[in-house]
Amino acid sequence: MSQAVEKQTAHLNELVEAIVASYDADERTQHLDSEFLPNRDEVIELIGELRELLFPGFFTKQKLTGENVRFHVGELLTSIQAKLQWQTYRSLRYRRRSDQAGGPDDHARTEARAAEIVRQFLARIPAIRTMLAGDVQALYDGDPAAKNLDEVVFAYPGLVAISTYRVAHELLLLGAPLLARIMTEWAHSVTGIDIHPGATIGQSFFIDHGTGVVIGETTHIGNNVKLYQGVTLGALSFPKDERGNLIRGQKRHPTIEDDVTIYANATILGGSTFIGRGCIIGGNVFLTKSVPPNTQVQLKSPDLKVKERRDLPAAAPGATDPQ
Repeated sequence: MSQAVEKQTAHLNELVEAIVASYDADERTQHLDSEFLPNRDEVIELIGELRELLFPGFFTKQKLTGENVRFHVGELLTSIQAKLQWQTYRSLRYRRRSDQAGGPDDHARTEARAAEIVRQFLARIPAIRTMLAGDVQALYDGDPAAKNLDEVVFAYPGLVAISTYRVAHELLLLGAPLLARIMTEWAHSVTGIDIHPGATIGQSFFIDHGTGVVIGETTHIGNNVKLYQGVTLGALSFPKDERGNLIRGQKRHPTIEDDVTIYANATILGGSTFIGRGCIIGGNVFLTKSVPPNTQVQLKSPDLKVKERRDLPAAAPGATDPQ
């Protein structure tokens, strides 16, 4: 072995030791010696299979017909059930270990709990599909650029975010919050739309364009609500206890009642902020107080000055405007 290679190997060994020492020095960013953690990649694969189940015929490699759809659904359910039950089990075991609850004999009870969560979740698929049908229709009805419903299902990032939220919200309610959060953060990363799975969102929900939309954990949104890009439904402040720790579990985000439209880049903050039914909130509005029903809120239009530019060269003789 040459001296240069020996030197490089020694340097590599030193680097390995330094990195491993950093693991031991700070446990907040490592998860060693524990098998109980969901597999993020498999959870994301589950999202793809669930989309096949929720939107039959759109995202499958094979052609689905009335004759083979039952077989395909059976195959999908078998795959989803097995993967989701295993990831739910790992999530529950991780949660109990983090809470320092349970013991080594907890395996059977946790396995049974995971199976029950998955059973109840899969039983809700028809209801989720009903909600998503209303969302698809709302997206189509609200966007004149949409040519048909199929385009909405195939191409709209708003529907990716909403459908992932609908699935994740049910998992959170059933007791699998970590899986739910992995799902919605994946949707956030691919669409730019951040919907916390804990938010409550009613029927026929519309997000147009979507980039930069933020919907916080304790937000309540009614039926037939429309949001445009850059809308933030956030927290006004983060109350702390006497030790300076954030107080969790309180309502921190606004309530948006039925038939509200919120235009681009509006910001609405606070758990006690209510936007009444039928309101229209204009673009760039910043709100921290409630608005009564059937109210239009908008910024005062700025004064625009339009004047001719005199610093441009004169047009050549005979020149005409481009067509």
